[in-house]
Amino acid sequence: MAINYDIRVAGNAIEIMENTWLSIGTRLISSYNWNERIQIGRNCDIGPCVLIQTGTHKIGSEDRRAGRGKCLPITIGDGKWIGARATILGGANIGKGCVIGAGSLVLPGDYPENSLLVGVPAKVKRILE
Repeated sequence: MAINYDIRVAGNAIEIMENTWLSIGTRLISSYNWNERIQIGRNCDIGPCVLIQTGTHKIGSEDRRAGRGKCLPITIGDGKWIGARATILGGANIGKGCVIGAGSLVLPGDYPENSLLVGVPAKVKRILE
């Protein structure tokens, strides 16, 4: 694993496999509960200023819409390339061999292997060979 400078980590439920690159400004925000962890596979390249966070809130009353906090796990499969300033939210399960375009927002859900994900919110643009 190669970690560049200016990486910020909050929480300790993070698993990063071998030969993965974290670029400048990467932010990993996880739970302290291993069942709600960030799991990043082998041979991944994570671009500058990528945000990966498990935390969110239930919708609260009109007095305070950010209700009770909760965390959802994130799985990032092997061989991933994540472009600069992409954001991956809790509950995302991204198959191996995917490319996530720069600036994309990956919402909770299952994303197939070898897909190109782009946009806000990120959608499967095509399947890669």
